[in-house]
Amino acid sequence: MQLRYRYRLYPDAAQRQALARAFGCARVVFNDGLRARADARKAGLAHVCDAELSRRLTAAKATPERAWLGEVSSVVLQQALADLNTAYRNFFASLSGRRQGPKIGPPRYRSRKDSRQAIRFTRNARFAITAGGKLRLPKIGDVPVTWSRSLPSEPLSVTVIKDAAGRYFASFAVETGDEPLPETASEVGIDLGFTHFAVLSDGRKIDNPRFLRRAAKKLRRAQKALSRKAKGSANRGKAVVKVARAHARVADARRDFTHKLSSTLIGDNQAVYVEDLAVSGLARTRLAKSVHDAGWSQFVAMLEYKATRYGRTFAKIDRWFPSSKLCSECGSVATALPLGVREWACLCGAVHDRDVNAARNILAEGRRIVAAGRKPAAGRRREAETLNACGGDVRPPLAVADADEAGSHSGAA
Repeated sequence: MQLRYRYRLYPDAAQRQALARAFGCARVVFNDGLRARADARKAGLAHVCDAELSRRLTAAKATPERAWLGEVSSVVLQQALADLNTAYRNFFASLSGRRQGPKIGPPRYRSRKDSRQAIRFTRNARFAITAGGKLRLPKIGDVPVTWSRSLPSEPLSVTVIKDAAGRYFASFAVETGDEPLPETASEVGIDLGFTHFAVLSDGRKIDNPRFLRRAAKKLRRAQKALSRKAKGSANRGKAVVKVARAHARVADARRDFTHKLSSTLIGDNQAVYVEDLAVSGLARTRLAKSVHDAGWSQFVAMLEYKATRYGRTFAKIDRWFPSSKLCSECGSVATALPLGVREWACLCGAVHDRDVNAARNILAEGRRIVAAGRKPAAGRRREAETLNACGGDVRPPLAVADADEAGSHSGAA
């Protein structure tokens, strides 16, 4: 399994200038390659292959107009072309239907005003970690690093990133093996929500931190200060960075919370089951701000890869499964259950907390799927299929009709 380990970098003024030069050169090479392929397509010529783009890059370095490309590591420029090739491959795979997920567009030109700038060094660039704990990058120097944890193995590559807040990070791609944890008998079903971030099948409820809502006052103050600055002024640039730093603090706090919670759940349970929510669809409704603030997708993704790494069972339950309306005691389904109803009584006499009942049903459905040896419904469903306005499937998956529902009814028009 290939994982990424990210660490904070603290380059000095000269190193920041060298990194800015590298960011700019990589951006120019990417845009030149994209323009060459676009011009060839418009002219009806053959597709410009990767080898041809590399030859053109080598020739461009010998010209006065592009001689400054030689001031940065050649690996950075070649990786920019590799990124362009990957973007085109993903685009064509999406067009043909080979790539699952939402449709993606063709590559776009990179701008120096993009909030995120990145370059990548592979082993060919001979980057190294010095005895003093600094990251040695070719034609940049030894950059101080804050090592929050040690790398598990020799890194395959390192990506240097500058985010919108002006912070620098080193993201190491590391090949790691599975690290199975000791087996445990407990399993858990998780129901995600707004009032509580997660409700577990054992009755525990984890409060929703609402990081964005809690920081709304500071964010509003920073955004108002930004709106008063003249466009193009130096003060506006400083205000933009302040807004970006405020948002970065929110994102960092959310990431830290989801990492800790997902690690705890994976460590304590042999199997973890969650509902396959249509997050992209919910993010286009009036609940969009709360959906983004919750960070469900990030949390589920962490559960999935950590379960694979540590030898745990993980499955997503089909989003059409009636987890809330299904009685976990007798198995009957309530006819209607508005969102405002948080507690309901079944005809069998059982009284349910809506979220705890949903978590228990998710646990039972997950066990049934795993016991049957079937792939979870979320894995069978193709994300590329037609979606409705809320991002969900146009209709629920087909199912066998009951005996009294099969056939045409008499008198039907």
